[in-house]
Amino acid sequence: MTEKLYFATSNENKFNEVSNILSNYGVHVDVAKLELVEIQSNDLTVIASEKARNAYRALNTDVIIEDDGLFIDSLKGFPGPYSAFVLKTIGNEGILKLIEGVADRRATFKSIIAYCDSSLIPVIFVGKVDGTITETQRGRSWGYDPIFMPKDSDGLTYAELGSKKNDLSHRSLALEQFAKWYTGMISDKHTQL
Repeated sequence: MTEKLYFATSNENKFNEVSNILSNYGVHVDVAKLELVEIQSNDLTVIASEKARNAYRALNTDVIIEDDGLFIDSLKGFPGPYSAFVLKTIGNEGILKLIEGVADRRATFKSIIAYCDSSLIPVIFVGKVDGTITETQRGRSWGYDPIFMPKDSDGLTYAELGSKKNDLSHRSLALEQFAKWYTGMISDKHTQL
């Protein structure tokens, strides 16, 4: 693939995951280390769309961004779109404390991949995985991986799954949709030349 595509992020762990997942589809992505201003909204799609437009304006080239949120049922969807802020302020320990003794530990992890080009009209891809919040942190990893146990993971958290996480994560589901669309779009461009 000859097209240049950037992934705008300041999170090296996220870039490594995105790069590894997209490479399975023959899509190469370069990192653009940008600190993007995140608008306040209760809707991840709105946040991701604005971040993608801002990333395109900063780079003036095709770009993708990823925004995600952990939605915990017993907390009425909290932290949701505020997941990054909550992780920085109270961390996994704080989340576990908030739902200590709560029987309903269901949660959904949602990922939005937003692609933006010169049209400044982002194309959105969504991946969702249902699961539960564990009672203790399990495994070593980043983000909420040590406390989120996806539904079909044989009782393992994302952190305990290691590299197998990329086979079933919310991020990989959204990236798979994006990669299929993107490789088809590039093929169509080359056919029209």
